Amino acid sequence: MESVLNQTYRNYELIVVDDGSNDNSVAVIQNYILKHPEITFINLQKNAGICKAFNTAFKISKGDFIIDLAADDLLLPDRLAKGIESFQQLDDHYGVIFSDAEWIDEHGRHLSFHSRKYPHHVIPQGDVYQHLIERYFICSPTMMFRRSVMEKLFGYDETLTYEDFDFWIRSSRIYLYHYDPEVLVKKRKLRNSLSHNQFKLLNRHNYSTYRVCQKILNLNRTSAEHKALHNRILYEIRQSIRTLDFSLAFKYFHLLRNVRANLH
Repeated sequence: MESVLNQTYRNYELIVVDDGSNDNSVAVIQNYILKHPEITFINLQKNAGICKAFNTAFKISKGDFIIDLAADDLLLPDRLAKGIESFQQLDDHYGVIFSDAEWIDEHGRHLSFHSRKYPHHVIPQGDVYQHLIERYFICSPTMMFRRSVMEKLFGYDETLTYEDFDFWIRSSRIYLYHYDPEVLVKKRKLRNSLSHNQFKLLNRHNYSTYRVCQKILNLNRTSAEHKALHNRILYEIRQSIRTLDFSLAFKYFHLLRNVRANLH
């Protein structure tokens, strides 16, 4: 919240959602907004999941541009100003912008930069649909997107346990992406995060990835895109076997047959 309130660009709205936390988060938030009544607070009381929590906030939001920011991550002071400046220079075909990020630990100490793993020159821009099937290269909290993108997608898919891969695939099929090599966000690396625990034994998180792969099959238009999905599924099969989720591996094998039927 502090990182949003400290933005150099001042024409924004801050909507905070507590998704049924079982600690003292609600009390902390309520005490904080006594000093900042401009903050809108939604207390869901019961855990609804990341996707539904975001959709709940999005429905009451009014801004033309949206950032989905997790409580652990921080915006640098110029993030909003730089993002809006970028969109003003891009035409309406560009729906999403993203940037480099600094990774920090639980105590806010520097770990590395996102560009250390994904150097600037290897980051694709424009039509990134096939690239996103092939590999992850976007640090999620660095994204800013047009309101029209989320309206076109009818929000996040609330049947999934996580949002970013599905959002990337569905939005990049329709819109272009722009990359800003500047560090505009600090991403906190936590031991109990969804991404950290993704490949633990029998993790239901992985079934959402399977659902997204099903969507990709229906969205694909070219042989190259089907080839990219083919390789993605082979990777996911290996991960499923590694985590002893043979039921999920079987589902992927069945999906793989459908993909191969589309290869030329």
